[in-house]
Amino acid sequence: MKMTFPIKALRAVKSPSDPTVTTYFAWTNMRDLPADMPTKVNPREVNMRTTTAKKLLEAVSGTDPYFDIHNRGMVLLANEVKFDASNSLITIDFDHDEDRYGVLDGGHTYEAIKERRDQIPEDIDKYVKLEIFVGADLDVAALSDARNTSVQVSDIALFNLEDRFDFIKEGIANEPYGQDIAYKDNEDKRIPIADLLRLMYAFNISRFPDDTSVPVAAYSGKANVFKDYKNEWDKHSSGNQPTADNIYRRLLPLVPSLVNLYETIELEMAEKYRDYKKMNGSGAKFGSIRGIENTNKDRTEFLQRKKDYNISSGFIMPIYGAFRALLHTKGNGDLDWEFDPIQIWQAIGVTLVQTVFDTDTNPQSVGKSKTLWQATYRIVENEKNRRLIAKLSQK
Repeated sequence: MKMTFPIKALRAVKSPSDPTVTTYFAWTNMRDLPADMPTKVNPREVNMRTTTAKKLLEAVSGTDPYFDIHNRGMVLLANEVKFDASNSLITIDFDHDEDRYGVLDGGHTYEAIKERRDQIPEDIDKYVKLEIFVGADLDVAALSDARNTSVQVSDIALFNLEDRFDFIKEGIANEPYGQDIAYKDNEDKRIPIADLLRLMYAFNISRFPDDTSVPVAAYSGKANVFKDYKNEWDKHSSGNQPTADNIYRRLLPLVPSLVNLYETIELEMAEKYRDYKKMNGSGAKFGSIRGIENTNKDRTEFLQRKKDYNISSGFIMPIYGAFRALLHTKGNGDLDWEFDPIQIWQAIGVTLVQTVFDTDTNPQSVGKSKTLWQATYRIVENEKNRRLIAKLSQK
């Protein structure tokens, strides 16, 4: 998807920390801003009924001409940017991947402009600033979290004040990390609640029951994970308690095994990688791969196990999330494992690790690859089916 429109000014700056990333600063007349830019990459829901949104609407249609000075503008992620200097036209290529390119931040500003620009007085020109990031290896997840943290954390704190995390607090109270979860803004505890929600979100079999859809947001966007938790609460809660069909309530008894599974994969991935390389010839040493660093002092986040490597979750999540194939619903509605996930990991871990690193050695690419998430899921599912058939044959 390419969009060409007039701009008033443009500046391009290469990042001093990563020269492959270029940021374009452009100012365009509100009347010239395209109305159909993709917005799916923005993890925030646009709500124009809030007090802040109403002020934005008034700022667009009012007589103050200094909107571009008073407003932060919009942040866009693009595949490519071209500038026709002779005609003062910019062309933004959003490609066809709406999960990666589009309006990352400033969605309320964008909606306000679209709703009210026809009411701008004819004798006034108003401009909006566009901050456009372009880079093949741009960490979209990190940028999204950084740009959207303030609203996300405030929402989480609000949920905490309304006791909407109480059932989780009670459910994990006796776990080693039970008192280390931070539920409030700036709380001095080791583990943000968002990190625990990501582990649960990856096993949301109500939303991701098979390999047709995959929980990529467990890696690519904490804000989207919280949005899922909020939506589930809105649908399945009564008073200050989740109802029996709330997937996060159903997953709560499995949290200890989910934490153990994630950290076991994290701790044993290096060993599985070396076994894979022994079978398939030489290759890059595990500690030299991008997104992996040697360490002799760090520990895992939840259980505080000593670890030899810090590994990007982009490598771990597509394997971890695949094990939702092992969940099944018992007669009483509770969730349980069809087979012990650790035993399955020990049996097919080398194959799963090979699948990840044969796909790519860029953690950002593999963490967001729907195809990879589907492939790892099928590997676990095939192992489960093989064992189910063996059990039937024994009977």
